[in-house]
Amino acid sequence: MHGLINRSIERFVRDTYGRDVWGAVMRRAGLDYIEFEAMLIYEDHVTRDVLSALSGVLDRAEQDILEDIGTYLVSHPNFEALRRLLRFGGPTFTEFLHSLDDLPARARLAVSDLILPEIELREHGDGRFSALCRGKEAGFGHVIVGLLRALADDYGALAVLEYKGGRDSLEIVEIRLLAVEHASGRSFDLGVGAV
Repeated sequence: MHGLINRSIERFVRDTYGRDVWGAVMRRAGLDYIEFEAMLIYEDHVTRDVLSALSGVLDRAEQDILEDIGTYLVSHPNFEALRRLLRFGGPTFTEFLHSLDDLPARARLAVSDLILPEIELREHGDGRFSALCRGKEAGFGHVIVGLLRALADDYGALAVLEYKGGRDSLEIVEIRLLAVEHASGRSFDLGVGAV
């Protein structure tokens, strides 16, 4: 697993719950180090072990934690660069949804060896969509739920998201877009220092 993913989990825990909780997670996971290096590649079991330990330390379901991580990645100031990368998907939440298929490729533009699960958006009419996530590790669909929920708020859209489950390497997220312009979204300018 790419270190950037593990580092994101680390930052989420430290920013949300503190360094002591992160230390407890790493000890429970049986790791002899306390921080992840963002540009290293780790064995896949390390990420699974950390998430399992985090679930135990927090006494929360892993799927709920993964959704919280997705929300954190869009809404926390430490990840403004990621938010900006995502917002380049379009000026409205609907247009962003249609850009989901390109998300793994856009991520590779920023970090060439970062491999994200494939995402396929299907539109069913009347503001209903489904996002199909295909990857070798289960759980990414939960991250997508949190990420899309935060982005809907970011765009000012009203959307209902539901994780519909998965099997084999496929997870499905159902999206019902109730209003494209429900509220005023967070400000966004294409230029970082735009006035």
